[in-house]
Amino acid sequence: MSNEVLKINNLVKKYDNSDRVILNNLDLTINDEDFLCILGPSGCGKSTLIRCIAGFEDYEGSIKVDGQPVVKPGPDRIMVFQDFNQLFPWKTIKDNLVYALKATKIEEDKKKANNIAIEYLGLVGLSEYINSYPHQLSGGMKQRAALARALSLKPDVLLMDEPLGSLDAITRNEIQKLIKSGCTICEVARTLKIGISMAYNYTKDLISEGKLDESSVMFEKQYGLHDLEQMLIEMMENRISRVQMARESKMSYNKI
Repeated sequence: MSNEVLKINNLVKKYDNSDRVILNNLDLTINDEDFLCILGPSGCGKSTLIRCIAGFEDYEGSIKVDGQPVVKPGPDRIMVFQDFNQLFPWKTIKDNLVYALKATKIEEDKKKANNIAIEYLGLVGLSEYINSYPHQLSGGMKQRAALARALSLKPDVLLMDEPLGSLDAITRNEIQKLIKSGCTICEVARTLKIGISMAYNYTKDLISEGKLDESSVMFEKQYGLHDLEQMLIEMMENRISRVQMARESKMSYNKI
């Protein structure tokens, strides 16, 4: 039986300088080792949702990880961003991982932290670059190093704001296999093909009113993604297009 890792109840988010409600009484439950892929049109609240889970945003309602309220950022929730520049530029990529391991007290012994850093950089294909500085790496390599750092901390929930979009297809497939192993993940995807190929337990998208679409497609691991992928992409594209059109119609009406 699955255990609840993330529980969200009546989540409301709006910014002080605007009356617009970004997230509106949103409810969500994610179990251990689930992969949630969040799809939806631009501006619907995808990134805002995972920033709230990460503890980067104030919010109304309840967010709990392993039963504990989320009130600030913590090592139980690690976020990987789109931006390439997530590493300390004055440290080698290995030392970036070592620093994170020691700062979060995951591993305070320097030798053991070094070994963990080398192991995880190897898993993302960066064994030859452990002593390189971020400015010596390509954007995709820096993104892989950031993912290695996040995975080395073994968070309860890994939050990803489309960090794989910059990777080539072969590397992305390898990283997908790696991060699907024993980890609970919330990913924002702006490319439907990547999003659908990543998520295996269930896929939901946000609608413009800031709620999860309850008619989102549910599918289990054993059904196999490859047979369903094209059908799901077409269906999600149609639904997102309808949501975008509805939003534009509402905005036009409000201007009259």
